[in-house]
Amino acid sequence: MKKINVKNAIGMTLCHDITAMYDGFKGPIFKRGHIIEEKDVDTLLKIGKEHIFIFEKDANEIHEEDAATRLMNLNKIKNATYTDVSEGKITAIANVDGMFTVNTDLLRKINSIDDITISTLPNHYPVKKGMKISNMRIVPLVTDEKNILDAEKNVKESKDNNEELLYDIKEYKNLKVGVCITGSEIFKGRIKDKFEPVCREKLSHFPSEIIDVKFSDDDENMIKDIASDFINKGADLIIFTGGMSVDPDDVTPSAIRNLGAKIITHGVPAQPGNMTLVAYKDNVAMLGIPGAAISMKTTIFDVLLPQIFTKIKFTKNDLINLAAGGTCQLCADCHFPNCTFGRY
Repeated sequence: MKKINVKNAIGMTLCHDITAMYDGFKGPIFKRGHIIEEKDVDTLLKIGKEHIFIFEKDANEIHEEDAATRLMNLNKIKNATYTDVSEGKITAIANVDGMFTVNTDLLRKINSIDDITISTLPNHYPVKKGMKISNMRIVPLVTDEKNILDAEKNVKESKDNNEELLYDIKEYKNLKVGVCITGSEIFKGRIKDKFEPVCREKLSHFPSEIIDVKFSDDDENMIKDIASDFINKGADLIIFTGGMSVDPDDVTPSAIRNLGAKIITHGVPAQPGNMTLVAYKDNVAMLGIPGAAISMKTTIFDVLLPQIFTKIKFTKNDLINLAAGGTCQLCADCHFPNCTFGRY
């Protein structure tokens, strides 16, 4: 790109829109790509443009609009739509409900390249259809094409190594859910259950079908029988409430273990919901939810559900990563997920 006096620009190609404002009009009077004619010089001078920018031959430069399009095509996903280029920027918008994921290492590499900026939502963020998930643009009007080529190379290498996409939206799946509420005090009618309405409210935000809600005494065999029945009825997710502490009477974790499930963790580095249990029996996800879910607006239960509904299994490392972002501020007015809690 070269700055040149308009009087010397006849026959040259304009590399940016030129906007004017007069007599109530505001907009581009010359578009990018326009070839300057002799009659244009007076018009440009009248709007105060004594110099313009033109493309230089063989300069290997790429305009911001073309750069934004190339950045979009680095990682164009089916679960998003993309705006037209506006002011050199393209925005990606979710077209489904799901969980947003981002390859933070790859994103860091790309943003380390001169002139390139790609911003996204945080990793593992629950999104609704219509939400903005990413913006992409270059900072200057033009950039050396080598910068875009470097970004494209980084993405190709990542794909060749079977790494995660730069970003994606994992769409929620329809899950059949069984809820097992444990505790002798509830089972024997000494106190009223408060877990069922909480579970129903949480699940209402996802495509779920509740098979049944059953109550169990603090009895390992009874809990196992209830869970087995849910599995036989096609449950994709079983939620166990209560009995998650280290009390000798809390037999729910041992019931889940003896059911043949693989416990990924019993206890997560996050508060509230520290004693949460995550397990799988084949492809059936199991969550053990402690009592904090009754008294707290938001707990780790809310953080885990989006990934559960994508049917992507948690690893131990996923749950360890909850530590940074695992402290809820217990705000008087809860803003979850628009806060620091559960960002991992």
